[in-house]
Amino acid sequence: MRINLLAIMLIGYLTSGCGEYEKILKSDNWDHKYDKALSYYDQEKYIKAVTLFEQILPRFRGTEKSERINFLHAKSYYLMRNYIMAGHQFRTFRRTYANSEYAEEADYMSGYCYYKLSPRPSLDQEFTDKAINAFILFKTRYPLSERVKECDLLINELREKLTEKSYLNAKLYFNLGDFKAAKIAILNSLEDYPDTEFREELLFLKLRSQFLLSENSIPEKQRERYQTTLDEYYSFIEEFPKSDYEKEIDKIYESTVDFLNIETTNIN
Repeated sequence: MRINLLAIMLIGYLTSGCGEYEKILKSDNWDHKYDKALSYYDQEKYIKAVTLFEQILPRFRGTEKSERINFLHAKSYYLMRNYIMAGHQFRTFRRTYANSEYAEEADYMSGYCYYKLSPRPSLDQEFTDKAINAFILFKTRYPLSERVKECDLLINELREKLTEKSYLNAKLYFNLGDFKAAKIAILNSLEDYPDTEFREELLFLKLRSQFLLSENSIPEKQRERYQTTLDEYYSFIEEFPKSDYEKEIDKIYESTVDFLNIETTNIN
């Protein structure tokens, strides 16, 4: 009996709360809606706050309250983790209220929403590029901001993700057996990110791609391609004389000089 009574009381409370909110939505008292939107925001009831903010925005456009409504509207979407809508609203706010007290935070948050949308390295990095560009633009606009250091940290993190994405793309071509495409992708990756942590592995894959390309070439092209393999071998060991890939590159070297009929001594 007591459990049933508690259930009835809970249903009554919830129904009452929903009824109150429905009345606010239907009300023509815009100042009351404004106050309730702020109240819902403070209570972290962001869905209700967003709905009310969207209702009152047209009514308060051009008034002193307009800036705050628009900014909290964007912030509500962010706190709901709807980063696409939040970023859009922050960028709209920055364009509309460039001189607002909230402009700097809105500008930063627009980039941070892109950062939150940036996926793992194996996926498309459109949002990663947008986040980097947004943070760079923020630093240009607000060079003395306390957020500049945070922007630098986030930019470095995002660039590491792009570096890994570039490495994964090159490795994918190699794994697929498209050694020409792998060499091109590796060269592009090393040109874009010369200090990458994957440099040794990429150079090894480049050497191995050239070797496998030579090995599987038509006879007319083999000698030239094996000669290129030998050149790349020497470049590799010059940069990494104590490589983790020593056994593999020794085999490549032996097969290459054997094909080219070059008499050698062990240089390792």
